[in-house]
Amino acid sequence: MLVLLPPSESKTGRSRGKALDLPSLSYPALTDHRQRVLDALAATSVRDDAHEVLGVSPNLVEEVARNTRLTTTPAPPAADLYTGVLYDALDLGDLTPGQRRRANKWLVVVSALFGAVHPGDRIPPYRLSMAVNLPGVGPLAGHWRDALDTELTAAAGTGLVIDCRSSTYVAAWTPRGDLTQRWVQVRVPGATHMAKHTRGLVARHLLGVDREPRTPAALARALEPGFDVTLHEPAGRGRPWVIDTTVR
Repeated sequence: MLVLLPPSESKTGRSRGKALDLPSLSYPALTDHRQRVLDALAATSVRDDAHEVLGVSPNLVEEVARNTRLTTTPAPPAADLYTGVLYDALDLGDLTPGQRRRANKWLVVVSALFGAVHPGDRIPPYRLSMAVNLPGVGPLAGHWRDALDTELTAAAGTGLVIDCRSSTYVAAWTPRGDLTQRWVQVRVPGATHMAKHTRGLVARHLLGVDREPRTPAALARALEPGFDVTLHEPAGRGRPWVIDTTVR
C-alpha cells in the first residue's frame, strides 16, 4: 500500500547536521532526475526574476536564496521538514515503533524537487512547486511523470494507492493499467483548509489499522471507526475510486 501525500510550502530546517546525499534517498533510480532539478533550481534562484519564474512572493528572498545552498544545507528527515495543516494532523513525531515502520514504508511525499520521498529520507528545505516550468528542465510534472510511473507502480505492488495529493501533484503521476482498480482518491466534501487536516488524520489513522486494507471497500471499512465515509466507484476508465471522508 502507498499513501501519497503532497509536500507543504512551510518547511522547518536545522542549523546543523549532515547535508543532502542524493544516492541515499529512497527510489535511487530517480537520482539523475533529482540532480537535473537541483542544478536548474540553483541556477534559476540567482536570477533577478527568480520569484516570478518560481511563482513566489518577492518578499521570500531568503527562501529563494536557500535554493542555491541545497547541497550544503543540513538535511533533516522529511518527517521533520514538512510542516503545516496536513502534517500537524499526521503528527509523525508521535508514532509508536510499529506506526513508524509503516510510515516509512507506506507514506510517500510527491515532491517537485525530489520526485518521491519517504518520511525517513533526509532532504533540505527548498522552495519549488510542481506547477513551475523550470528553465533547463521544463514543466516539472512532465519531467517526473515517466520516472515516477516506473518507481511508484513497482512500489505499490498489489496494494492500494491511497491518494491524498492536491491536483498540482496528481499531475506528476497517476496510476495506469490494472493499478487504477486499486487507486483511491481521498476527497473531503465542501472543505478547503479542513481538507488538508482531514487527509492528515486519514493518513495517521491508517498507520494504526489492525490489517492493511487490500480493496477500496476494505479501506472504507478501515476508516469507519473514525470517519463518516462514502465510497464511489470510478467515474470512467482510468479514473480513481473516490472516498468522501469527514471527521466524526
